[in-house]
Amino acid sequence: MAIEVTLNELATAIEHNGFVLDVREDFEWEEGHVPNAHHIPMNEVANQLDKLDDGARIFVICKSGRRSLTVANFLESQGYDVVSVAGGTEGWVESGRELSFEESL
Repeated sequence: MAIEVTLNELATAIEHNGFVLDVREDFEWEEGHVPNAHHIPMNEVANQLDKLDDGARIFVICKSGRRSLTVANFLESQGYDVVSVAGGTEGWVESGRELSFEESL
């Protein structure tokens, strides 16, 4: 079972160019996302593993933390070093942090 990390741990990872995977739907992504995130909707992850950074820890984020935990468990079963971000993008915003609107992946 994948472990969960805090929003503070995510912020530190982002500062150090950590690989963040946002698994929300397209419309959610377009409303803003954590900085430097890569976007692959949850139902497309299994078909896009080639887009993941398999040499580094992957921080999986969604809206609140449920979908990210599901995806993190799947990726862990595929051999990835992965964690789920507790609180998700909602928690990121509630903690006063800024969203990004730049494209990625």
